[in-house]
Amino acid sequence: MSRTLSLVTKPGSKLLNRFLILPCPNPILHQSSRTLETLAFEEVLSSPDKPYTYTAFILHGLLGSGRNWRSFSRSLASSLSGWRMVMVDLRNHGKSAEITGLSPPHTIGSAARDLADLVKSKGWDWPDVVIGHSLGGKVALDFARSCARGDYGEHACLLKQLWVLDSVPGKVDPEESDGEVEQVLQTLQCLPSSIPSRKWLVDHMMKRGFSKALSEWIGSNLKRSGDQETWAFNFEGAIQMFNSYRETDYWSLLDEPPKGMEIAIVRAENSDRWTQDTIQRIQRLAAKRVDEADGKVSYHVLSKSGHWVHVDNPKGLLQIVTPELASIT
Repeated sequence: MSRTLSLVTKPGSKLLNRFLILPCPNPILHQSSRTLETLAFEEVLSSPDKPYTYTAFILHGLLGSGRNWRSFSRSLASSLSGWRMVMVDLRNHGKSAEITGLSPPHTIGSAARDLADLVKSKGWDWPDVVIGHSLGGKVALDFARSCARGDYGEHACLLKQLWVLDSVPGKVDPEESDGEVEQVLQTLQCLPSSIPSRKWLVDHMMKRGFSKALSEWIGSNLKRSGDQETWAFNFEGAIQMFNSYRETDYWSLLDEPPKGMEIAIVRAENSDRWTQDTIQRIQRLAAKRVDEADGKVSYHVLSKSGHWVHVDNPKGLLQIVTPELASIT
């Protein structure tokens, strides 16, 4: 029997954010000016003096935000020429959690349509690449599938590359899912509604067996509200998205990728969410011989990393992604 994760939202809990900070002085970060109904985002450009030619959307995972990907995006942009990286806050996360127009249902499909609405509202060209981690990986898969099916209109363009970072493409059986992400959610559910300080939270998480890096990331997702610390995300909405993440299945997209699109699956070496059957299925798809114009699947393993890929091995992830993006012409 399937079950969904049902968590009680504490009074006073509000919003959250996510990941890594790496020094990289060259690319220029731009805060967005957005209308009320579109997703919040930030941009990183390869060069402030030259127009960009290519665009990549960067999608965070559950309980994250675009700002957690600033360091990775800066490093990626600085190693390429003519690129714009758009770090998006998905619905219920980061600054997008404050947007009242992003109404239910809070599903993977709704989150993907938000991306299309952002492109249309800004009058942008459609992105060349989408890179999504964890929950963001499934949002990226849904976005790519919907573009291919024409769900966003005839002007929607197919991606050249789709990167899915440590996100299983099929359904996740709740009875077999008791990994680190679920443990984090259960721990957060049991926290008091008023968190004394960031240091208190980090110490609390470490006492419960979480790594220092992960505990500090969780602590970075607090924001000050008066004399209290509150979350920078909509916890209840995020849980609804997580349940949708576990229920969605995109194997059909991997079985027949749209022409000209590469779907790159990155598995973190020490991640706890991959079964041997899933790994072998992806390896078989990646080994298929295809014509140059056809869609294809590629498979990569990020060594020395658990699920939180930019916390554990951001340099290794850059080494995987950068040459592939550089090959786009």
